Formats: sequence, structure tokens, C-alpha cells
Amino acid sequence: MTVGFHAPPCTARTGVADYAAALLGALSRLGRVEAGAAEADVHLYHLGNNQLHRGIYEQALERPGVAVLHDAVLMHFFLGALERESFIAEFIYNYGEWTRGLAEELWAGRARSAQEARYFRYPMLRRIAEHSRALIVHNPGAGRMAAEHGAATPVIEIPHLFQPPELLAAAEVARFRQSLGVGPGTLLFGVFGHLRESKRLAVVVRAFQRVRQAGRDAALLVAGDFVSSDLERAMAPLVEGTGILRAGYAPERRFWLLASAVDACVNLRYPPAGETSGIAIRLMGIGKPVVVSVGEETARFPEGTCLKVDHGPGEPDMLSEYLLWLAGSPADAREIGRRGAAHIREHHALDSVARQYWDVLCAVAADRA
Repeated sequence: MTVGFHAPPCTARTGVADYAAALLGALSRLGRVEAGAAEADVHLYHLGNNQLHRGIYEQALERPGVAVLHDAVLMHFFLGALERESFIAEFIYNYGEWTRGLAEELWAGRARSAQEARYFRYPMLRRIAEHSRALIVHNPGAGRMAAEHGAATPVIEIPHLFQPPELLAAAEVARFRQSLGVGPGTLLFGVFGHLRESKRLAVVVRAFQRVRQAGRDAALLVAGDFVSSDLERAMAPLVEGTGILRAGYAPERRFWLLASAVDACVNLRYPPAGETSGIAIRLMGIGKPVVVSVGEETARFPEGTCLKVDHGPGEPDMLSEYLLWLAGSPADAREIGRRGAAHIREHHALDSVARQYWDVLCAVAADRA
């Protein structure tokens, strides 16, 4: 059996590219896999909600195979890929002629699409669901969205993979923290990845400020590029505050240095887009306590393996209390990190995840034959 493998190039600054590169290596140990193959017994397509995936999406419609929904909300993909009339037509294809007025409203207000919750309520998955032989998702929320848009298409949940990094010496990490100006007794929180509205950065910074006001020796690392210059300008007064360190996009080894340097990670997502955060998986995998948002996307993380923050009015206070607790309870924080790492090792190990993919691909290829 030959698998055609379609994903953004490994040089792309996206978590999907990193994920795909790791999976490609593991799948290649199980059988024949050809990146970008035009002909294959079964094709595997990695799809996300940005324009890096446009060609892959089109191929998935032309040569149906197995589509991996790294983001289960493709609304923003279509807003960026289509003109007004085409977007409205695609929305109607998903939700019916009676939604034409809503589609027109969504198009007209698209400048607010990154932060308004209603843009996340319409995943627009019907076409890819109907054209695929199977859909792979990483969490129950994505599975529900996929099933709602293509009831006849098999939807398989496979855990997001974790590939352990090269082991870093404690002395190297300590020197790196020192180079950042972070002392051994300072609690360093970290926010990683593409900085978009849904990462709740303003809430995180204000919660961190409360930790400082309470007299805790703490710093906040904000690591990643802003997705837009407008958001960067709006956030500038906050991220230039006392105790906040900035780092832009980090290549793989520097990312793991930064990840190893922090004592805890804050990885909020709201509104959610059906994605399982690769950042959360990575940081939990190396034993860091991680704070995430409550939701279907994090439902598979058992109690005690991470900290979950509610959405809504209580979010700022709940996050502040968690950060203060982490600052004052280092032994408990380490225990959460230990439990999180054990969970990731058991359920997200690369070879195990690859075997689950291979089983799905074999089943789809056999059914086609």
C-alpha cells in the first residue's frame, strides 16, 4: 500500500507542519509513504484554517482520501480564500438558503472574525466531510463538529502526537534562564505560539500583574509572533510591562530551550476552533504544569494533569487564582507536571499515534479496493 502524504512544508511556521513532519517519519517506518504523491492507494491530507492549506484542501476535494482536521472550524480559511459571493455560496451550501442574510452579515463584519464567538459557531465542514472517505480529529469537540456536517463519513478520533525533544542539560537551561534575566528563584510563566485574539493574552497579562502585585517573584515570557500588526499595536502597552519578556518565532531547538526554561505554561483558547493545542501537548509532555481553557478540546485531559479555566466573566479571577496558587505551591505544581507528562506518554506517544493512523489508512484503502 502506498500512502500519499499532503501537508505544509516542514519550513512553514506552523504547528501543523511540525506535526506532519513527525508523523511522516513515523508512518514511513510502517509502510510506503510518499510526500505530495499524485497517485496512491490512499491519500492523507492535513488541513488547517489558514491559507497554507489552500492547495491541500483543493486536492482533498479532487482526490478524496482521509482528511485530518487540525482545526475543525474552517470559517476563517474560507474568509481568506474566497470572494464575497463565493463565501456566501459556500455558507449556504453548508447551512441552507435561509442563512443567506447571516452569511452576508458575517462577510460584512469579517474584520472582527478573530474575536467574535459567532464566527466560531459555523465550522463550514460539509464539503470536505462529504468528499472525504474518512475524517481524523484529535478531540471530542472536533469530532462532534465533523459528524454534524457529514453524517455518512466515518470520523475517527486519534490523539494529538507528542515527539519528545532532545534532552537538554539542566545546567544549559539554567544558563539560558540567566541570559533572559530570570533568576533561579523567579517563577517564569510562558505563553507560546501564534499570538491571536483567542489566546486571551490580555487576560493572561492582567492575571500575571495580580501575581506581581501580591509580592510574588514572577516573570512572564510571551513567545511568538502576533498574527496581525493591528493586534500587535493594540497589545503593545500590555506586553511591554514590568516583568514581561518578549521572544518572537523560535526555531525548534530554541523553542525547547524556552519551553524548558519556564516553570508553567498558560495556553488559553477562546473562542475554540476545535483544535487540540500542540503547545499544550508539548509542554505537558516535558512535565510543565499547563493552564488551559475548559472545553471539549481539553476534555481528554484527566483531572490533575493540568489546570482548566472557565470561559466567561469568571475567567480573569480564576486564572489569577491559579497563577497565585502555582507561585505559592511549587511542590503541587511539579506534581501536576508529573501527572501531565505521564498522561502524554501513555496516550500521545508518536509510534502509538502513527499506528492508529496506519490502521485507518489501511481500512480506507481496503474498502476502496
